[in-house]
Amino acid sequence: MKKFLQLVSDCLKDVREIMPWDLEERMQQNPDLLVVDVREPYEFYAMHIAGSMNVPRGILESACEWDYEETEPELVRARDREVVVVCRSGYRSVLATNSMLLLGYTDVASLKTGLRGWKDYEQPLVDHAGGAVDLDDADAYFTPRLRDDQLRPRDA
Repeated sequence: MKKFLQLVSDCLKDVREIMPWDLEERMQQNPDLLVVDVREPYEFYAMHIAGSMNVPRGILESACEWDYEETEPELVRARDREVVVVCRSGYRSVLATNSMLLLGYTDVASLKTGLRGWKDYEQPLVDHAGGAVDLDDADAYFTPRLRDDQLRPRDA
């Protein structure tokens, strides 16, 4: 049985990752670049990279294809377009990027370190209304808060 991080690691054999400073550069050099944020809608609503598209990980594969309720036409048409997939920490985006490669996307990469790294690199984030997010608020938002029942039991 594989654990989550083992699954992510296995996908990295095929997935290309870029760092936040690489994404900043690619966004400046390629105005056609598509940033796909695979976090849940409530996460995207709180803060995201301006101009990014929210396609939650749970519907990604059907959003990438025609004839589904989840179909995102811009995403379907982006198979040969430069795409960077982002999430909170860079793990879900690796899994999503792997799926997109399997679906025929030719120029897709995952943002290593995710939006936490983007924020640490002091790049801008916006809220649902397009307003700038204070990076101190983003820091608090991205700080993990695990409940006791989410922690590994001592006897496991």
